[in-house]
Amino acid sequence: MSDQAEIKLLLVDDEASLREPLADYLSRQGFSVKQAADAAKARTILLDEQPDLVLLDIMMPGEDGLSLCRHLIEAKKLPVIFLTAKGEATDRIVGLEIGADDYVVKPFEPRELVARIRSVLRRATRSAPEPEVDAHYEFEGWSLDPLKRRLTDPEGTIVPISSAEFRLLVAFLEHPRQVLDRDRLLDMVQGREAHLFDRAVDNQVSRLRRKMEEDSRDPKLIQTVWGGGYRLAADVHRVAQEGE
Repeated sequence: MSDQAEIKLLLVDDEASLREPLADYLSRQGFSVKQAADAAKARTILLDEQPDLVLLDIMMPGEDGLSLCRHLIEAKKLPVIFLTAKGEATDRIVGLEIGADDYVVKPFEPRELVARIRSVLRRATRSAPEPEVDAHYEFEGWSLDPLKRRLTDPEGTIVPISSAEFRLLVAFLEHPRQVLDRDRLLDMVQGREAHLFDRAVDNQVSRLRRKMEEDSRDPKLIQTVWGGGYRLAADVHRVAQEGE
């Protein structure tokens, strides 16, 4: 994404008095902007368009932003920045737990939003696996294909994971048997500029455990180190894949 003019944004907000001036401002900054007044219109646009990032209001008539966010992250693998009102702290935290990359609180300074957009896109670019490296992570019978972001359990069943869960799992796989505290996980997974809470890491770990552990209350794979953080209790191997 070296050419900012190529960066495509989808702006989803039912408040035209905010959406339209913001779209004009972002266009003047060199972004290509599509607008949607609700989740239904956004889903229609996504049938033909693949934006680089979605700016998403939480409170909208019909399908709300949290529901659409799940679709964007789990089905479309898109970065999401929430546009939230001051009183929506709980929804904001839920959005981060789902896997949203950042948020800004209305009213906000448009220049701050542009900085957040660039920051999220830089993180997405840095965390993307090198496309020429066709190697899976193999651990305790599990397999993760970093190019397709596909997690497969020991029985060969594909286990859907969100973008945030993928980034967290890769952090563990890149540092097997090492204790990773919450601050370090935030740095590796989201970047400190995302203003996330420690609790968001705990919730993402819990979500991964529910998908990967036989008993999430007694985890054997992703272990808690009291006073320290978390540790992946497994040996990890990178296995080159012959043509699939």
